Amino acid sequence: MNDLNRIHLSGLRAVEAVGRLGSLKAAAEELGVTMGAVSQQLQKTEAQLGVTLFERQNRALVPTPHLKAMQPHLTSAMSSLSTAVAVTRRGREDALTISVAPVFAGKWLVWHLKTFNKANPDVRVRVEATNKLVDPNTSDIDLCIRVGRGPYPGLRAEKLLSQRVFPVCSPALAKHIRTPADICKLPIIQDQDQNNDWKTWFGHFGLEVTLPEDGPSYSDGALCLDAAIAGQGVFLAWETLAVYAVKTGQLISPFPDRPATGLFYWLITGSTAPQTNAKRAFSKWLKEELQESIGRQKGSDVVVDPAQIPKIG
Repeated sequence: MNDLNRIHLSGLRAVEAVGRLGSLKAAAEELGVTMGAVSQQLQKTEAQLGVTLFERQNRALVPTPHLKAMQPHLTSAMSSLSTAVAVTRRGREDALTISVAPVFAGKWLVWHLKTFNKANPDVRVRVEATNKLVDPNTSDIDLCIRVGRGPYPGLRAEKLLSQRVFPVCSPALAKHIRTPADICKLPIIQDQDQNNDWKTWFGHFGLEVTLPEDGPSYSDGALCLDAAIAGQGVFLAWETLAVYAVKTGQLISPFPDRPATGLFYWLITGSTAPQTNAKRAFSKWLKEELQESIGRQKGSDVVVDPAQIPKIG
């Protein structure tokens, strides 16, 4: 291992990240530094090794044979180092690191976490809001909150709650809605990352409709919800994300029906990670808090088959 004495670990991390992710930008985002810093680390590491690892072609970085030979070993080594660091945290009873999507963190978790903190003052919770699906088996993440159908091979997954959807809009726009078909006469706020759950909602009424496509479009569900509050149109919201705005009167839910999408909220942990008292306490709190926050709403958890929906009219 004497050869490692002349190579900085930070440089090898940069080389591995760029080689694996394929760009300076992606590597910089993962490492939490600037693109310039990553570029400097690449140059220093190439100088220390005495070889060229990337060919610079039209602003693109093309791996050389030297890097192609190194890459599998670098990735394996960095994964082992990450696991070694994570092992030191596993089993702690005084801290939890939770990975969750930013929209769920901002629109639900931060508004409810204080009740967990009050009941468990000795447990420090750190929330990592990211859309990246981290692996709790090899990272320092204790728990992940995800939305999906499952299963999650190689992970311990606990089903928390079925995901249900319903349309929301500002009080001013709600005055124009009397029947489900009235929604089609108003601007529809588009969530670029959302599945086509409008079919599920209209299918609950036995309808198939063609929605207008000229409404505002956003790449984040939280922005879509804010756009609905601002009166820009009707948004089909996840139950957990819009319930606070409805309770406070910022948004109106024109109909009580909240059909299930077939997706579920899951609490994910590493398959070999110990089940600590802190994890058990958070799991119990999360299930109870989710149920209490949305209450018992009208609407079945039976998923509608779009193929069986008749067209409107």
